[in-house]
Amino acid sequence: MQQDHLSDWLVKHNLVHRSLGFDYRGIETLQIKAEDWDSIAVILYAYGYNYLRSQCAYDVAPGGFLASVYHLTRIQFQYSINKPEEVCIKVFALRNNSQIPSVFWIWRSADFQERESYDMLGISYDNHPRLKRILMPESWIGWPLRKDYITPNFYEIQDAH
Repeated sequence: MQQDHLSDWLVKHNLVHRSLGFDYRGIETLQIKAEDWDSIAVILYAYGYNYLRSQCAYDVAPGGFLASVYHLTRIQFQYSINKPEEVCIKVFALRNNSQIPSVFWIWRSADFQERESYDMLGISYDNHPRLKRILMPESWIGWPLRKDYITPNFYEIQDAH
């Protein structure tokens, strides 16, 4: 399967998704429904997308959807590693029910990345083994990177020496 035909391959195998086109480097971007993400992630891993290059998240619009973005790479050592196959997966979640299946059990490198997305945007990654705040104190209220987040008028300095 060539990189630019991943969407066609998914259609051929009746895997629901939406193609969002290609970025400036020619990497295909696909939108996957949250309820389908865990099964499609397993299929992509089995097909050879064995490296999670990065995971991040962003707020699409104030009051709108939250997006969790996965950059996957298919590394095969018998081919030239100068141009490995890559794909970008976007999983959108409702703001008031932002639950997305965790891919920690497939790509262990998702651990801290999903925790950061949870901490900053409030996306709950189902079945993540240690989903808790990683950057903000546990007592922090709200999700600082949401576009509708209201910054507190004060910051309490804890344990400052």
